[in-house]
Amino acid sequence: MAATGEWDVDVVVVGAGVTGLTAAYRLHQHGRSVVVLEARDRVGGRLLTEERDGVRLEVGGQWVSPDQTALLGLLDELGLETYERYRAGASLYIGRDGERRQFTGDAMPVSESTAREMDRLTVELDRLAAQMDPLSPWEHPDAEALDRVTFAAWLEQQTDDVEARDNIGLYIGPAMITKPTHAFSALTAVLMASSAGGFSHLLDADFILDRRVAGGLQNVPLELAARLGDRVRLGSPVTRIAWDDAGVEVHTADAVHRAGRAILAVPPTLVSRVTFEPPLPAVHQQMRQHQSFGLVLKLHLTYATPFWRDHGLSGTGFSPYETVHELYDNTNEDLATAGDARGTLVGFVSDVRADELLALSAAERREQVLASVARYLGEQALDPEAYYESPWMAEEWTAGAYATSFDVGSLTRYGPHLRERVGPLAFASSDVAGLGFQHVDGAIRMGEAAAED
Repeated sequence: MAATGEWDVDVVVVGAGVTGLTAAYRLHQHGRSVVVLEARDRVGGRLLTEERDGVRLEVGGQWVSPDQTALLGLLDELGLETYERYRAGASLYIGRDGERRQFTGDAMPVSESTAREMDRLTVELDRLAAQMDPLSPWEHPDAEALDRVTFAAWLEQQTDDVEARDNIGLYIGPAMITKPTHAFSALTAVLMASSAGGFSHLLDADFILDRRVAGGLQNVPLELAARLGDRVRLGSPVTRIAWDDAGVEVHTADAVHRAGRAILAVPPTLVSRVTFEPPLPAVHQQMRQHQSFGLVLKLHLTYATPFWRDHGLSGTGFSPYETVHELYDNTNEDLATAGDARGTLVGFVSDVRADELLALSAAERREQVLASVARYLGEQALDPEAYYESPWMAEEWTAGAYATSFDVGSLTRYGPHLRERVGPLAFASSDVAGLGFQHVDGAIRMGEAAAED
């Protein structure tokens, strides 16, 4: 290993998503020399803004909520503005009986008995979340018991009301973890709630999906990369890292970078794509075999006009029984000022329903998606000007969405090693965050913590 005087830089950062760029930028601000190595030909990781058919689409993450103080602070620092998500009008809910119902506020239009059960489950999940430090969920007083039961089984233990279970499950399973509720533990569900400041926040679309960034959330990593300049190297997949107590040698196809430290700011599932010499400790290798991405199709539908607004609708829809389980008005803030009358909806199809859609042809997928959207908004939804599906499940350097989570029993087994440094190697991403778990806010927090370390 290279001696200290032979280092090329102080720190090599692997990954130019928000975590890696935040870490590199903070190190640079404090006078440390850095290089950022990114496998893709772009920065941003799971943030991506693209123009399709003349409309700007946020293909990856996009929303900002009031509790995401790390993100809000960085937006201010970078001079990026936000605007409110469109939410005027009634929302829609399709229940177990297949009926479409309008509602305003937070209360779902379900039966009184189902509403009572949903309220009771919400109180219980808020209680459990309040007992948790999201940075160390394995220290929760009920951690062992909660981690050994699936969230689906836990819900069955709590109530016999199927529609209450399905709705509560929707907000954590398909909507956040993007796995079916039988695929992750109740402890993971409590972590998801705790990381957002409580389960009640996850229920409130006006809170959790409060604002958007003007021009797209990818402007955060784009601006960070611009400030780092040629310290960011694109198209540079890291293949091998040799390390010892003296430092690291980080290898790409055409270069070797020597440094005192390395920060691997990539999803846990990508760590194994790198050869380590010597190998990582056994517990680290095992741990990452128990973390996996969820699966969600993010759908962008552009229409000649936002017709739902003319009917007094917000464009927001929910149903655990529909192919498209969530739907929102996603019309960009600058369309109207540019004289463009078009409107855009964004919808989501998650976990096993996404499996079913991906087994179909593109034309069959489109037909099923539009039929589901039409059950919310009527026949006008069947004829969009443009239709686009997010590609995350096929992205080589992601292969899923939104983030990774542990299988049942593994959060307590491996959690204490999540952010554990191995010699000169640190590991950081939104997947291992506490507050802001799975969100850009968490990515920023983890990048800053890695830089501080």
